[in-house]
Amino acid sequence: MRALICGSYAYDNIMVFHDRFKNHILPDKVHMLNVSFLVPTMRKEFGGCAGNIAYNLNLLGASAVPMATVGNDFAPYADWMHQNNISMEGITEIKDTFTGQAFITTDMDDNQITAFHPGAMGYSQRNHIFDVNDVQIGIVSPDGKEGMMQHAEEFAAADIPFIFDPGQGLPMFEGDELQTFIEQASWLASNDYESELIQEKTGMSLEQIAQNLDAVVVTKGVQGSTIISQDQKIDIPASKTRKTSDPTGCGDAYRAGLLYGLMRGFGWRTIGQVASLMGAIKIECDGTQNHSFSQGEFEARYLENFGEAISL
Repeated sequence: MRALICGSYAYDNIMVFHDRFKNHILPDKVHMLNVSFLVPTMRKEFGGCAGNIAYNLNLLGASAVPMATVGNDFAPYADWMHQNNISMEGITEIKDTFTGQAFITTDMDDNQITAFHPGAMGYSQRNHIFDVNDVQIGIVSPDGKEGMMQHAEEFAAADIPFIFDPGQGLPMFEGDELQTFIEQASWLASNDYESELIQEKTGMSLEQIAQNLDAVVVTKGVQGSTIISQDQKIDIPASKTRKTSDPTGCGDAYRAGLLYGLMRGFGWRTIGQVASLMGAIKIECDGTQNHSFSQGEFEARYLENFGEAISL
């Protein structure tokens, strides 16, 4: 079974400012802000929602085909994909553009200032679902607006079930556009803040939205997650972590767990537990694609967390 993962690819440039922003930003001068922060610590990570989901789904042993538009600076990321045996079948390079770039500066209070350049993401509509053969399930994750709408429409037309995951792309859509996505999708995934915005924009409760879908999944960080289907509501506890290193990309790891469980035909509680453990494993490592595990390690941690066995 192959999963088509529509979304972004990006480089995450992560910098640490060894002081506090508040010590350098004068409240009465914010209307004419002109500041510079020395950031002696910096790292460049492979990221983007499609890239992260594909990496995590690949770790679980499933067949993941990411679909994204990238720039002419993509070669290092392509090498990383080859090293990890991740398909390049759905990757389209757009000439004279950059791959998406996030520039994230964090201070000693964990405040963040982020600048994001979408680059090639603005051309995501050049990719089409029917360009990839033998796809049985998919996800529409944050990307260019036109591309997200087109890919959802094409999944629906091809009768391929997919997860709608608006994520940080949510502000781009009005209520009627979100309702169209909900009508087309099989599942909706969001965090608790995003779920509140979706309800506000559509005028529907999560329970009402779930009546139009197979399930609505809401992640709530350390409070776990909730899965709402047409006939039940399941609370999934957060998995135990051995340390907390970097939460960036945990949502993408969780979504890979959702896809894997759906591909395997697991029940909703098992699906949620697999997804929860994926998020916990990710948070223990800096960056979004630097963690790894063996099949045996995952199965042992699953048993430890949930008191039942699983076979990947």
